[in-house]
Amino acid sequence: MSKYDDSEPQSLGVLLRLAHQHFSSAVEDALHQSGFGDLRPHHANVFSFVPPAGIQVSELTMMAGVRKQSMAQAVEELEKLGYVERRPHPSDKRARLVFLTERGRQIRPLAMNSGKRVEESWAKLLGERELDKLRSALQALLVKL
Repeated sequence: MSKYDDSEPQSLGVLLRLAHQHFSSAVEDALHQSGFGDLRPHHANVFSFVPPAGIQVSELTMMAGVRKQSMAQAVEELEKLGYVERRPHPSDKRARLVFLTERGRQIRPLAMNSGKRVEESWAKLLGERELDKLRSALQALLVKL
């Protein structure tokens, strides 16, 4: 049963936030149950964008669309927790690259599987076609933004 009241139309921002909270909570719960209870939602900004070859914090910031200070803090927290490590950039001695550790590489598949289960449950509630329309509309909007 939903806590959401649909008696009055809501702003798109509120609807997107509530749907995101539901999705994020399910992923966070799955990670917690798998022994990764020390992760927080803002850490997803790191795990979502670190390629195997590593990445600079400034690039992570741009890809995630967050402030540099927020990204630097998330990377620092994850480094202390053992999910990422920073290494010197091979061609720029002033720069450092962020890499996922072995522990960090375990997160993405768990989060993806949990997200897939959320999507499957949403498809059962809305229907596959409606969920596909929602996904297509959001993708089209983001491409145009």
